[in-house]
Amino acid sequence: MNHDQFIVPPGKKIRLKDYDPTSIGKFKDKTDAKKKLCEDIERLAKYQDMLYAQNTHALLVILQAMDAAGKDGTIRHVMSGVNPQGTQVYSFKSPSSEELDHDYLWRSMKALPERGRIGIFNRSYYEELLVVRVHPEILSFQQLPADAKDKNIWKRRFEEINNFENYLVHNGIHILKFFLNVSKDEQKRRFLARINTPEKNWKFSLSDAKERGHWDDYMVAFEDAFNHTSTEHAPWYIVPADNKWFTRTVVADVIINKLKSLNLSYPVVSEAHMENLLKAKALLESEPAA
Repeated sequence: MNHDQFIVPPGKKIRLKDYDPTSIGKFKDKTDAKKKLCEDIERLAKYQDMLYAQNTHALLVILQAMDAAGKDGTIRHVMSGVNPQGTQVYSFKSPSSEELDHDYLWRSMKALPERGRIGIFNRSYYEELLVVRVHPEILSFQQLPADAKDKNIWKRRFEEINNFENYLVHNGIHILKFFLNVSKDEQKRRFLARINTPEKNWKFSLSDAKERGHWDDYMVAFEDAFNHTSTEHAPWYIVPADNKWFTRTVVADVIINKLKSLNLSYPVVSEAHMENLLKAKALLESEPAA
């Protein structure tokens, strides 16, 4: 699969309207895509096992999107075959009082994956460039000095986040950032489905509909964030999200390619350790049958 069509080229300006949320790439329908996803889930499990055993690298997967774009389902399907011991998922909600007493990256730093693990952020520190920008009144609750809330705040935060991600990559925490690009029409359809289906009612609240009223403002904020924070070491992928089966296939493929690029392998044991293994084998084999 060619990922260039989804990536935000570092150093270049993109327009979100040039990325088609209804695209299904070269797939004719979901049959072939689902088959590929099943194969990729197995491959991902193998790579994750080597990542965990090698205990040198970590992978941070960031998912950002408008409501109902399919973040939860993407996590559930793509990561369905991996060992839970080697994976951790964090969903970032409104900051707690403790978190507000720290800088805005503090809670994300605490949630970073350990070496050998895959960490998934369902929303992330990018909310500071999105929700906070669309609703600047939130800044009044962040207990910031007055000069930290001037007109250059977004420019500074772009730079701070780029520096933060550069630091992570240099320390072996590799980053994949996905924007699940759902259309406004498809979001409406999914919202109505949540309202009209009793077992999905819990997924919807009036605030979701109110946030939809800021759609255009969010698109501006997303586009500006992508143009300033898609870098060589941590690029953004804008993934079509109107067809969930295609979204999941793309995300899985990108993750696998990243893990493959790390040249993962199982640790080679020392001669002394191998000698001990052989002694243990001999002891086990010499035991009388039960």
